Amino acid sequence: MLAPPSRDILLQALKAQVMDPELGVNIVDLGLVERLEAMPDGLEIDLIMTTPTCPQGHGLTDEAKRVLEQAAPGFPVAARLLSEPFWSPDRMSEAARRHLGWAAKP
Repeated sequence: MLAPPSRDILLQALKAQVMDPELGVNIVDLGLVERLEAMPDGLEIDLIMTTPTCPQGHGLTDEAKRVLEQAAPGFPVAARLLSEPFWSPDRMSEAARRHLGWAAKP
């Protein structure tokens, strides 16, 4: 049985291909990936949104599932959209902060 790709490879695929359409930042740098596990029998990803009523939630979850299916052919992907925990800006990477103009000034 083949092993699934590493978590790092999967995160890179998500980072390169799944963007928040309103903010123009990928879901990894935004801190929307709450959990990502690669197991011998499949992949599981849990996402949160920047707001509980985000209209992009299901679309981003579907897109993340599609990207993971492409990155790990033959491995089923279970993707869930969580209502908790709540997102906060401290989940963002420095790259996301800079993109949005939120980086600390020197």
